[in-house]
Amino acid sequence: MSFQDIIKNSFLETMENNTLSTSSICITLGIAILFGLYIHAVYYLSQKKGFYSKQFNIVLGVLPIITAGIILAMQSNLIISLGMVGALSIVRFRTAVKEPKDLLFLFWSIGIGIILGARNYELALLICLVVTLLLFLLELIPDSRPSLLLVVNMAREGREDELMSVVGRYAKNARVRSRSRTMDGTDLVIECRTRQESEFLEAVSALHYVQNASLIAHDGEAVY
Repeated sequence: MSFQDIIKNSFLETMENNTLSTSSICITLGIAILFGLYIHAVYYLSQKKGFYSKQFNIVLGVLPIITAGIILAMQSNLIISLGMVGALSIVRFRTAVKEPKDLLFLFWSIGIGIILGARNYELALLICLVVTLLLFLLELIPDSRPSLLLVVNMAREGREDELMSVVGRYAKNARVRSRSRTMDGTDLVIECRTRQESEFLEAVSALHYVQNASLIAHDGEAVY
């Protein structure tokens, strides 16, 4: 028997052993439905209401079922598996992920579907428990105080060094992020950190050449 015949026979034996019965398919898809509902519930409970997307959450609940079905089909038939590889290789997803945590849930949902399609139910359950525990534990870690952006509109007679001296009395690590000269004066954007926000803003606004002063909080991604 040649080497090619050995490989062919081994492959045929593997495909015969992976033949799926109707009951095993129904059990796998039923378990995938339960896991999809679980991920759906965890996303709903963990997301902030301001960033919650109902449509995205529906996708998360359905993805494990679709992915598990694809994996089951690829196990049972060589032609289907080759066709799936070719079809998935030309599909491009252009929907932007709005929040980094959404990417975590997307990979979680797809990964659980793949594991369930391989009929490794214990591993899927363990991953769900660990991911859920880490999600809620890491949420308990308090956020660091965000940086502030001080936006100042100065008249032409304004002195930047005097303004920075006032800023330095209330804020730490103050840095000018933007400087714009106009016909009426100078516009400055200063990044800083302070615990005395009201006193800080009043001291800056008290300078006679400051026309407008605004204090904005930001975390590097969003401005509040």
